[in-house]
Amino acid sequence: MKHLATIFCVASLMVALSCSTVMGQDQPQRKVTPVKPSTNTVLTPPKGTDEKIIQQYLTGDTAQARAQERKDSLARIYPHYPKLTELWLGVNFGDALLMAFGQKYSSFDVHATLNMWNRFQPHFVLGFGRAKETPDDMNFTYTGKLSPYFKLGANYNFLYKKDPQYQLYAGVRLGFSTFKYDIDNVTISNPYWGEYESSFQLKGLSSSALWGEFLLGLKVGLTTQWALGWEAKFHGMFKESKNASGKPWYIPGYGSRNGKWAFGISLYYTIPLNRDRWPVTDDGKKGNRNTPTEAPSRAPVPVK
Repeated sequence: MKHLATIFCVASLMVALSCSTVMGQDQPQRKVTPVKPSTNTVLTPPKGTDEKIIQQYLTGDTAQARAQERKDSLARIYPHYPKLTELWLGVNFGDALLMAFGQKYSSFDVHATLNMWNRFQPHFVLGFGRAKETPDDMNFTYTGKLSPYFKLGANYNFLYKKDPQYQLYAGVRLGFSTFKYDIDNVTISNPYWGEYESSFQLKGLSSSALWGEFLLGLKVGLTTQWALGWEAKFHGMFKESKNASGKPWYIPGYGSRNGKWAFGISLYYTIPLNRDRWPVTDDGKKGNRNTPTEAPSRAPVPVK
């Protein structure tokens, strides 16, 4: 009996070993894939890149270097002028030229414009106007005495990326004037007999007016400090004081009350402000780059 038990145990052990061997042969053999070390790359900085950006590339801070590079590129394409860029002092002599072509009224004004960021431009005007005219088909002579007018407004420069010597802008103005005038040689005729009945005068009349203007202007530099500008204005009356004799024919700073358009020509003297903070051009001068600088292409370079 002992011999039979021993034989049974040995046979069971051999069967178990055989089964485990067969099961091991049925399962697929797993392979181990070797892991290759990754290769780090950096971007070659473009020619002319600031030394600080190059150091960021070399230290491996590529993201920060590229962000700073994009910022510098935008600064070249969209130059940022300082808040107080320059101050213009101008003289408007447009009416003086128009009087040579028969205009019967004139105005003369001086104005100041503060150029901010080479984009927004607060504007102030102080002037005087006068007139003397016998309107067509009218029975009176209008004499507007020399009277002051004021305008306050602002411009928006569409060429804010360009050199401040060249401006293309739109603007708004609010104008006000208080003035005196005379109406002379007022005649009343008899419509039946066609004869003059009477003639009289209205002296020392006074009035005031408030109006608004929308304008388009162009300014071109002649030299570093002198420039010439043109403006086309469309205006309309907001409010004017009542007068028993009727509405005035001429308003200083506005022109003929029946006119909707006005034109101006000005000579400007420019006072640069914060010139040391203006963008630098490719030729080393203060101002805007005429054309944007394109960054050269960058290729990944492996680090050994």
